[in-house]
Amino acid sequence: MRTPPPAITTVDELLKKISADYEKLSRQLKVIANYVERHRDHLALERIQDVAERCEVQPSAVIRFAKHFGFSGYSEMQKIFREGIAQQIAPSRNYQARIRQVIDTAQGRLSSADIAHEFIGGSIAGMQELQRDLHSSAFTAAVDLLAEAPSVWILGTRRSYAVAAYLAYALQHTDKPVHQVTAIGSMHEGQMRGVKPGDVVIAVSFAPYAEETQFCCETALARGARLIAITDSRMSPVARDASAVLLVQESSTFGFRSLTNTMCLAQSLFIALAYHLELDYQPSSSSSSRSSSELA
Repeated sequence: MRTPPPAITTVDELLKKISADYEKLSRQLKVIANYVERHRDHLALERIQDVAERCEVQPSAVIRFAKHFGFSGYSEMQKIFREGIAQQIAPSRNYQARIRQVIDTAQGRLSSADIAHEFIGGSIAGMQELQRDLHSSAFTAAVDLLAEAPSVWILGTRRSYAVAAYLAYALQHTDKPVHQVTAIGSMHEGQMRGVKPGDVVIAVSFAPYAEETQFCCETALARGARLIAITDSRMSPVARDASAVLLVQESSTFGFRSLTNTMCLAQSLFIALAYHLELDYQPSSSSSSRSSSELA
């Protein structure tokens, strides 16, 4: 007799299974899969009609999605979200309701300082969510990959460029060769020819996922490199074949997404690597000279 697959009992188990099966899903089920991952904080309270409307599918497609993953229907799948509702409702999602109320109440009379306070509040809520949802095993795997890497390549364009630039700067404090692939002048294809087997590539990319970054990830993997993905979804094209996936969601205030969480994650990655390598801070020669002259 065929052994039935193990029952899915937690949200995390479901998301991992969705990620594993994603490429085999139909177009409609892929849309639902993306919705479930990105809005998992809402699934405990949403009706099947709500999910279907937001995914622009029929309720029957949502039922097919639930049955694909071993549930009898939407209600049974929803139950695992409800069981963890106290932990699953994210601070930033609660914040979204509050910011809408602030805007409605202010009626356009927000001061510059009010806007700053709201942005800071959104960033704080997002950081709390990042701290809660960070997967320790994935983070440790990323640090181990970097520690073993003979050379590190960093990808990030458009909104992700700032994070990639920081990582390139920070990782140069190690003794590893570090290369930032900027894609300036569409030269990224030529830059990737230097990737060697065993090298580690860090790709920072968020929806709608820059084509340049996707191309470089595919090229790096074909050349035998290993990939660390910093992204917003397990179904992200840069996460699909990554050796370590670090998921990060940014808060959105007044319709603008911050980079607070992603930058914090990047800094944490470097500090953890530095600790792993037992690096000692070495001041630059110019700093040493200034210190000596000042002491003299």
